[in-house]
Amino acid sequence: MGDKIEKLYQIYDLLNEASDKSKHECEYLEILEAARGSDKEKKLATQFIGKFFKFFPSLSETAIDRQLDLCEEDDVLIRRMAIKELPTFCKDAKENTPRISDILAQLLNSSDPNELQQVNLSLQLLAKFDAIGTISGLFHQIKQGDENVRLRCLEFVGNKIMKNTEIMTKPIEEFIIAEIKKLLQDVSADEFQKCIQILSATNLGTSITGHQEIVKLCAEQADIDTNVSDISDDIYIFLTCVNQALPFFSSKIESTTFVKHTCEKLLPLDFWHLIGAADDDQTQIQLRLLKVFAELCAHCGSLENPKEKIETVFNVLMEFLPPPPEDMNETPLILFSHVECLLYAIHALGKQSPEYLSFKDDEPKLKDFRARLQYLARRTQGYVKKLQTDIKEETVDPKTDEEKIKIIGLKTTSNIQTLIRDLYHPSYKSVINLSWTNEKAKTPTNSITAPAATKTNEQSNNTNNRKRPIAFTKKDGPSNHKQAKQMYSPPSGKFSSRIGTQSSQNNNKFNNFRGKFRGRRNDKPYNNNKNRQY
Repeated sequence: MGDKIEKLYQIYDLLNEASDKSKHECEYLEILEAARGSDKEKKLATQFIGKFFKFFPSLSETAIDRQLDLCEEDDVLIRRMAIKELPTFCKDAKENTPRISDILAQLLNSSDPNELQQVNLSLQLLAKFDAIGTISGLFHQIKQGDENVRLRCLEFVGNKIMKNTEIMTKPIEEFIIAEIKKLLQDVSADEFQKCIQILSATNLGTSITGHQEIVKLCAEQADIDTNVSDISDDIYIFLTCVNQALPFFSSKIESTTFVKHTCEKLLPLDFWHLIGAADDDQTQIQLRLLKVFAELCAHCGSLENPKEKIETVFNVLMEFLPPPPEDMNETPLILFSHVECLLYAIHALGKQSPEYLSFKDDEPKLKDFRARLQYLARRTQGYVKKLQTDIKEETVDPKTDEEKIKIIGLKTTSNIQTLIRDLYHPSYKSVINLSWTNEKAKTPTNSITAPAATKTNEQSNNTNNRKRPIAFTKKDGPSNHKQAKQMYSPPSGKFSSRIGTQSSQNNNKFNNFRGKFRGRRNDKPYNNNKNRQY
């Protein structure tokens, strides 16, 4: 073995010093053969193959193949050394860049942190040699690879490419934008969010026209012009898309189309009840939808037939506004978070039909509405006083989860008080900041709930910033409110060394939604069995 190692060093010296290296093809073949030798031979081969690669173009395919074999070795040190040298094959032969980038993209699936770090470094170096070729290889894997690889490739583009001022030029940015737009024809929900984040980091995120284009892409992905066909999936898709569009709405970019879709397709009572009853994993889909809807209403332009839209919202509101109980010992459940959203929506949209809430031709309806508002006001006032008592001076800068929850609770109920004053005798004058607008920064992701002294019949898990609504009943008392309905829960190889040979299969709940949010199979992770596809 020692003789073989010594021979490899002699070949290296010979090739390194030769003025015409191409005459020593036999010696280079010995280096290629060393890639199948002992571990020590392989370690030398990882460095020598790429060193002299450009001088033997007729052996380029064999050389790349041997290097890929070394990238699949059981010994992690050999793999890392081989991965480190992969960019060398593209430095003077850019035609290899997409292929090498595609291979490195697949290696982003590595579970070894040191190996993963080397893959990232090699991809960054490759991008400096040839940014377009590198990005092409990455997007090939984004389109064809397994789910984990796709997400890691998108993260690499967003974190390493977009933020690298040496790489990012106007042509590169335009190329990425074009690739993202093509990718949006067939993505999962997580991929869609990352795609919008990448687009937001381009020049599209810095101009009104760019914002309009992003909002348009979100609207297309949400299929808002089509009828709702499946409660679980369509609402999941709608919420995912709207959440990405929300930051871009303004006085110049209106949310009218989204508001219209919500009022016409998602809020009518026959459908609204199904949203709550579809499933129960306590994800509070109703509240998530109402929060999004309230934020959309803040930027809504002129609606066609606004009275009809407001009436739809009003009908849902009445589901959450209990009438004053005949038995004073009863304390109906009030979901304050839901009520804040709906009151805000009517307040925002009511300006387009200010006569609606006067109910001039329906005195019983007006009397019932005001009675419910008065009862809500009494309940809210009592809770505001309790919160103000509980919130001490030291909670101005809240530290604990409970303190943060109470701060949000006070904002919610204070908003409701203001909205009641404006809507009892409709004036639409007050300016309301929704209680959760700073929620992500100031509150835990699963903590908006009633204080310990009261009970709620709703819970929330801690994913996707899903919050528990503020809901209060008499302590240990039964709830007679309709919201006791169940709440819906959304359904939430080896590498190929040649681009275009690998395809993915899809078999989860989000498959075949008109090309939207394609469900993708989690293929087997990268392993060390030498079975690459060519």
